[in-house]
This record gives sequence, structure tokens and C-alpha cells, in this order.
Amino acid sequence: MVEIVKITEKEFRQMVSVSSRKLSRNAEFINSLNVFPVPDGDTGTNMSLTLASGEKYVNQDSATSIETLANSLAKGLLMGARGNSGVILSQIFRGFSKDVVGKSELDATDLAHALSAGVKAAYKAVMKPTEGTILTVSRKAAEEALKVAKEGGSVVEVMVAAAQAADEALQTTPDLLPVLKEVGVVDSGGQGLTFVYQGFADALTGNVSEDDQHTPTMAEMDEMVNAQHHQSVQGQLNTEDIVFGYCTEIMVRLGAGRLVTHDEFNYEAFHNALAEIGDSLLVIADDEIVKVHVHTEHPGTVMELGQSYGSLIKVKVDNMRLQHETILEHDKEEAKKEPKVNKELTGDYGVIAVSSGAGMAELFTSLGVTKVLSGGQTMNPSTQDIVDAIQETGAKKVLVLPNNKNIFMAANQAAEVSEVDVAVVETRTVLQGMTAMLGFDKDADLEENKETMTEEMADVVSGQVTIAVRDTTIDGQEIKKDDYMGIIDGKIKVTNPDRKQAAIDMVKAMLNDDSEIVTIIVGEDGTQAEAAEIEDAILAIDEDLEVEIHQGDQPVYPYLVAVE
Repeated sequence: MVEIVKITEKEFRQMVSVSSRKLSRNAEFINSLNVFPVPDGDTGTNMSLTLASGEKYVNQDSATSIETLANSLAKGLLMGARGNSGVILSQIFRGFSKDVVGKSELDATDLAHALSAGVKAAYKAVMKPTEGTILTVSRKAAEEALKVAKEGGSVVEVMVAAAQAADEALQTTPDLLPVLKEVGVVDSGGQGLTFVYQGFADALTGNVSEDDQHTPTMAEMDEMVNAQHHQSVQGQLNTEDIVFGYCTEIMVRLGAGRLVTHDEFNYEAFHNALAEIGDSLLVIADDEIVKVHVHTEHPGTVMELGQSYGSLIKVKVDNMRLQHETILEHDKEEAKKEPKVNKELTGDYGVIAVSSGAGMAELFTSLGVTKVLSGGQTMNPSTQDIVDAIQETGAKKVLVLPNNKNIFMAANQAAEVSEVDVAVVETRTVLQGMTAMLGFDKDADLEENKETMTEEMADVVSGQVTIAVRDTTIDGQEIKKDDYMGIIDGKIKVTNPDRKQAAIDMVKAMLNDDSEIVTIIVGEDGTQAEAAEIEDAILAIDEDLEVEIHQGDQPVYPYLVAVE
């Protein structure tokens, strides 16, 4: 193999392509690193679709200079950015592109400085940078890249060192963010970036797997990037394309058990043995416990390897091919549902609300929202989606209600690049969004409306009922798989195996002496009959409360509850 001295057009395109394949292939694994045991992990999906958009822009660009291609990558990432992790990824390569202006190719020093410039741009884009996240991983990778370049390392050595440093930094994220350690996962955004940098390194070393070699056609890119928000990354694959079909998780208590054959735990040997039989591998170990997540065709072998070091204290195996078929059926049904648009615009205003479910769209439309953009917890819209929605209102002034904190950064990016005046009211839930609309005044200016609507949503307490997808401990609470959780303003406050009782207990925790109105939004997994029983229980607590029940059809959350 010819040694690569500089990154030219050929290498850069290959780096983008390989990293995009690797990120897409591991998207569901990244999703599984969700801190909350809620069936809405979306970091992998967001980062994968963000990078796919960047790849599409690069593939459409016939330029040969790194300056131009890096700018196309940054533009594609910016417009395709979904979720906070996707926006931060776009900012890393926005900084990268600005640093390579005037360069037709990159040597080792150029690459290291560009990675470092990306870190600075990402930190600047986040209002309150938090260590133990994708930011830490990007910074540590860039620091090692600069060190190796300064020592005279080649461009390949610089990228390999950056990828290795990213992985090492990723393993430290639980030590920097206590909630990650409590739950037993690494940071999902950091994991995504690690796959990106590993893809870059693989492209430069030629160590590219069959799965990462395929460069999609433009038609395939269009299909991937323009997929509707309700479609998961799994929904863009064929079931038969899943190479490793069993998502396997085990927890091992070291040194205990009849089948132990090793006196001491060897992390490297254990990790390497698992890597040979699967992918999407994560191994977290301390002196007593080892946790493993791997996609494999041989879950029994994974268990045997674990038992050679200790006793199995947790085993979980999911058939991903079966899950994928279920997802495809769900996506077909969701695709039939069209978001409602209110075309009766008064004044110069347009108001955009992000939500999922036909019922939710009708509720927002009835409150005066101009356009409902389909999306939410598991389907974050991209910057481009929000820009398009802004343009479709035809208004001179537009208010955006993200209704999810993971959409804030994409909404703010859309506001920055839009040609009309846009203000983002940072609503964290659809319940806050509905309450905020009560403060909307078509005769007020943009900033006045933003301020009034922000104040209005402070009067609502938001509750969400959903099911736990795994056993975990968080915020000091023991949570069992398949139990129902009551989440109040982002904190898990209630768990109960009975869904109705979980909802009732959650509402009890939400009420105070000033509470007047309780609104119940029924999701696609909830029922009107059960909601009526919940209403009866609420009125038994306080008969003076006013209870309203609406059909929302939202996924993931059988019941959303607002208390005002």
C-alpha cells in the first residue's frame, strides 16, 4: 500500500464515506446508550443522518481542493443537523472547514490544527459546555493530534492517534458525568464522534471493513437523507442486511462462579475475544463488575466468555431482525399520517410547533399554530427541515416552538440562516408549547411574544408516562424493565408496574395548592377509557380540579399530563 503523505481529494472523500457508513451501521448501538431507560434514544439516529447529509453535499461537489470539499461537508452537516449531538458535530466541522481555507490538500500539521479549530468552534457553540460529553472526546482527540504532529508524525499517524485518544476519552466520560456512571453507559454523543474519527483513521490506513466500503449512489443518498422524521435508521435498511442479529447484554460478577477459568480479569483479552464475534461492542469494567453490550450471531458464546471470568448476574438478548420488522410495520403506518397545516394566517406572523401524532397536530392548529412540523423525541427535525417550515409559512415574522430540548440548537441554527425574522421559544415539551400559545399576541413584536410566551409556559408542570426498556438505577431510584415511569419536568419521580397507577401517582406528585387544571393527552398506546379512570382518581384527590382529556396519538408516551 502506498504511504499517504497528504490528504488529497481522494482521501478526504473516502474518509467522509467510511465514517458515514460506520456511524450509520452503529446508530442503534449509540441510541442504546440513552441515560434514561426510555424507548426514545435518538443520538445515533441524529448523528448518522447529520453526517449522511454532509456526505451528500460532498458527493454533489466536483471540486478537488480540500478547502471546497470541507466547506461542502460543513454546509451539509449544518443543514442536516438533527438533535444537539448533530448540531455539535456540524460545529466541529464548521471550525475544521474555516481552518483549511486556502488549502488544496492537508499535511499532518494541517489536519491536527483543523481538528483543534473544530473543538474551539464546538465549545463556542454550546452555552454551558459540559465535560464528559462529545466536547471532551473532541478536545482530547485534537490534543493528541497536535502532540503527534509536533513530534513529526505522519498524517496517518495523526489521525490514528486522534481516534485512539477519542476512544480513551470516551471511556472516562462516566468519571466526569456521575449520571453516566450511575446508569453504566458512556456518553452517546462522544461514542458517535469516536466512530467518525475511527472511520477517518480506517480510510487512511486502508483498514476498511466490507460494511464500510460501499459508497452509496446519489439516489441512495437522497433516500437516506430525505427520509421522513418518523423513520428510524433501522427503517432505512433491509432486514436481511443485519449482519449480527442479536443485541446481547451481560453483567458479570468477577471471580465468582463454577465455570471460572481465569484467575484475573484481562480487559484486553476479553474485549478482543468479543470483538471477533460481533460489533457495536461496549465493555465497561471495574474491580467487581463487567458490563457488556455487543451485537452478535452467537449470544451463547458471549455468555460463556463472561462465565470464564465470573458469574452472570444479568443477561438480556434481543432479536434485532424481529425488532426491525416491527419497526418497518410501524413506519408504514406512521407514513400515512400527514401533519396538519393551518393556512388561515392572521397578521404577519407564522408559528411553527414540532410534535408527533395526528391529534397533537390538531390541538396545536386549534391554538393558532400555522404549521405543525412532524417530529419530537425520537424524530428530531433537521436544521433544513425547520428552515423549510419557516419558508412555507410565508410570514415575515416566525416563532418556533421546538417542544423538546434536543431540538433547541437546530432551531436556533435555522433562525440564524433564515431570511426572515425568527425567534425560538425554548419549550421543552409539547405541553409547554400548548401553554406558551396562550401568551401569543399577533399585534406584539417578535421579542415581546418570545418573552410573554416564555413566561406563560413557566406556569405549567409537565408529566410524561412511558415504559422502561431496561433495568437501571438513576437519581437513586431502582427501575425495572417494563415498569411504567412518571417523568415530571425531566426527572423520573414515579415507577410502577401498572400504567394507570403510575399516571395517578405522577399527577399526585405534580399537584400543589395552586393547581387548577389538569390536562391529559392520550397517546397511541393509551386509551380514552383508562384516561377517564385516571380522571376519576384525580377528582377523588381534589374535586375542585378541572380535568380535560384530549386525543394526541403521540408515540412513546401513552399519557402526557399538564398541571396548571
